[in-house]
Amino acid sequence: MHNTHSAAKSKERLIQANKTTAVGAIINIFLSMIKIVAGILGHSQAMIADGIHSLSDLGTDIVVIVGMFIASRPKDESHNYGHGKYETLSALIIAILLSIVGLGIGYSGVTSAMGIFQGRLIIKPHIVTLLSALISIIVKESLFRYTIKKGKKINSSAVIANAYHHRSDAFSSLGAAAGISGAILMGDKWVILDPVACVIVSFFIIKEALHIGKNSINELLEVSLPVEIQNEILNIAASVPEVQQPHNLKTRRIGNISAVDMHILLDSEISIEHGHSIAHKVEEAIKEELGDDMIFSIHIEPNH
Repeated sequence: MHNTHSAAKSKERLIQANKTTAVGAIINIFLSMIKIVAGILGHSQAMIADGIHSLSDLGTDIVVIVGMFIASRPKDESHNYGHGKYETLSALIIAILLSIVGLGIGYSGVTSAMGIFQGRLIIKPHIVTLLSALISIIVKESLFRYTIKKGKKINSSAVIANAYHHRSDAFSSLGAAAGISGAILMGDKWVILDPVACVIVSFFIIKEALHIGKNSINELLEVSLPVEIQNEILNIAASVPEVQQPHNLKTRRIGNISAVDMHILLDSEISIEHGHSIAHKVEEAIKEELGDDMIFSIHIEPNH
């Protein structure tokens, strides 16, 4: 019964993740086409770079779909704790792709700015590029809010990472809009603001990539749950009748699941069956407070 419930929950989680990602993918296709065409026709390198950034989101959408599909598979002989780490790996891949995009956009901006200083002629951007950037800011920030809400609801690190990729695109468009508007409104001498905007945008993108990457690496390296959560686990366990001195707590994340391993002391005179029942009550008490996406290994020790 429990396995059937878990399988149904995992399937529903995959469906929700794919729906959310598909919405983002469709929007990214249209938005990237609009921005790249506007950048080419409107003579804005910042807009072209922003469009390429939106196009790169399609790659991360594919990573999320594939990663979530594998992560949703049930545990087997080679993965006794399930396949949740594939979801974390997906988030790390997104961070790497995001870093590459950020570095590429930054390099493009620096080389263009150096070209201007060397006397290379840069055409002033057209107003259509500014309108495209403003539309992108609104659309991508809305997409970020939609995706982050869904990602948190299904507790998916990959979907949440993809949401921040959407927000980095909004930042990208914000930087492009600032540079383009400066280049348009302040005259030919300030056309350098367009490539400078590329460099500023790259910093925002790389910052988001580092944030996502750090969280993913911590999870892959099995960093423990936050101290406050560990303390809460111990306090909940200690509150269960007959449980004495919960200790030797070990925790880690496996995709959207938390693994908890700890020892508890029980009266040495009680039966094995009664001890097992108490350990089960500890599990249920912790799940009631912290959510049921947890797996437990509770070792019983006799208190003489």
